[in-house]
Amino acid sequence: MGLSEGFWHHEYWLPPGATWEDMKESVDTHYPQPQDLLLCIPGALFLIVVRCIFERAIALPLGRKLGVSDKLRPKVQPNATLEGFYVLLGRTPKEGDLISLAKQSDLPVKKVETWFRHRRAQDRPRLTKKFCEASWRFVFYFTSFFSGLALLYDKPWFWDHTMCWLKFPQQPLPPAFGWYYLLELSFYCSLVATLPFDVKRKDFKEQIIHHVATITLIFVSYCANLIRFGMIVMLVHDASDYILELAKMLHYMKWNWVCDAVFIVFAVVFVISRLVIFPLTTYYYFVTKFQLFLVTYLINIFLMILQLLHIFWSCLIIKMLFGVILHGMRRKDARSDTEESDRSETEELTKNRE
Repeated sequence: MGLSEGFWHHEYWLPPGATWEDMKESVDTHYPQPQDLLLCIPGALFLIVVRCIFERAIALPLGRKLGVSDKLRPKVQPNATLEGFYVLLGRTPKEGDLISLAKQSDLPVKKVETWFRHRRAQDRPRLTKKFCEASWRFVFYFTSFFSGLALLYDKPWFWDHTMCWLKFPQQPLPPAFGWYYLLELSFYCSLVATLPFDVKRKDFKEQIIHHVATITLIFVSYCANLIRFGMIVMLVHDASDYILELAKMLHYMKWNWVCDAVFIVFAVVFVISRLVIFPLTTYYYFVTKFQLFLVTYLINIFLMILQLLHIFWSCLIIKMLFGVILHGMRRKDARSDTEESDRSETEELTKNRE
């Protein structure tokens, strides 16, 4: 048995007693084919191109009309010694490093410290960039969620999850479901490709884990014809994402009261969909009403990884929610940028003008 044949052996991908022969295609009946997923590569590239056009032609002008503008930032004087340290050794030198750099540059320690502060401010993502990214994700998640809802609302197995497994794996793939799957896979592949260029947030590592887990689940569930279950899982996850991106857009526009209201809605939807609906209904029926086989154990592992991430993000969201409701704090994105705040940047500009 060759490597490819061994990898695609029916005992790994299908329940006991089922073989690939049970899923033979005909003129009127189509089943998932692994090679279909190769389209995610041009699909991801296409989405990246569409995103670039959307951000420049639509999101950026829209943001400016809505009052989103970048703050003036202090400029740093070119200094090869300090720049070399910044790029190679670290953006925030320790006290000993500051003294050494001051001697090498023939500058006061205070000046060196200020140079690094200004240099970090230069690398902070612009507000317009944040707005454009949030706008793109809002458009995609909004379209994805309501498209998925339109595809599923009249399906009996959407309301009764036990019906997801009727006649499995002999469940023909409707063309619309196949394209929906491909769209989701292409989008998450595009997110992985653009992560190094996007706004880097505190949960950068968690984002990578999430994207890898999501891509793996989409790929495996498609190949194993777990399309019904996969569609429900994706829809549950998309339910809150577009609301979060809308809240971010409102935050960048400084519509604070509206932003707080939308954020509260997001928090409620996120907790209900990720900590209640997903584990207690969708996942529960998967592990209790379905005959598990080899590939489903892999799916279980990645679903549990996602659930751990849900708990992690829920803790951050609930903490922020209490800040918004009880303490009247200005809402900040839980996954805020890793660099210094706009306030510290403004303070530096003020000092420069004095």
